[in-house]
Amino acid sequence: MLGLASGVVAGLVAITPAAGIAGTMGGIVLGAVAGLVCLWAVVGLKRVLGYDDSLDVFGIHGVGGIIGAIGTGIVASPALGGIGFPNETLAAQVLVQAKGVLITIVWSGVVAFIAYKVADLLVGLRVTEEEERQGLDTASHGERAYSA
Repeated sequence: MLGLASGVVAGLVAITPAAGIAGTMGGIVLGAVAGLVCLWAVVGLKRVLGYDDSLDVFGIHGVGGIIGAIGTGIVASPALGGIGFPNETLAAQVLVQAKGVLITIVWSGVVAFIAYKVADLLVGLRVTEEEERQGLDTASHGERAYSA
C-alpha cells in the first residue's frame, strides 16, 4: 500500500509543472514514467548514494519534480494532446526545462550549504557524544520518553 501511495504521489508531483499545458495522454505517460523512476530512486539510488531519507522525500518529490519539470517540454507536444509552444521545437523546450532544473539544483545546493554553515556556527548541527549516548529526551528535556 505504501508503494502504491508513493507512486501516486510521484505521478502527481511530476504532472504538477505541466498541469496547464499537458493533455490527458501526456499526463498519463509522465505519471507512469515518474512512478517507475521514483521507485528506482527510493529503492536503488538511495542505497547507491547512501543518503538518509526515511520518508523518501527526495526520491519522490525531488526526482519526481525533476522528471516533471523536464518532461513538461515533452508532454506539451500536440502529439500527446498538449498545447505546444508556438516558437519552440520540442528539443529546444526540453533544453530550456533542463537548464531550469540545473539552475534550481545549483541554487538550492548553494543556499542550503550557506544555511547549514550559519546554523552550525550559531547553534551547531550535532549534539555531544555524551548527549547522544544518554539519549536526547533525557539530555534535552530531562525525562525519558520510553521506559526500557
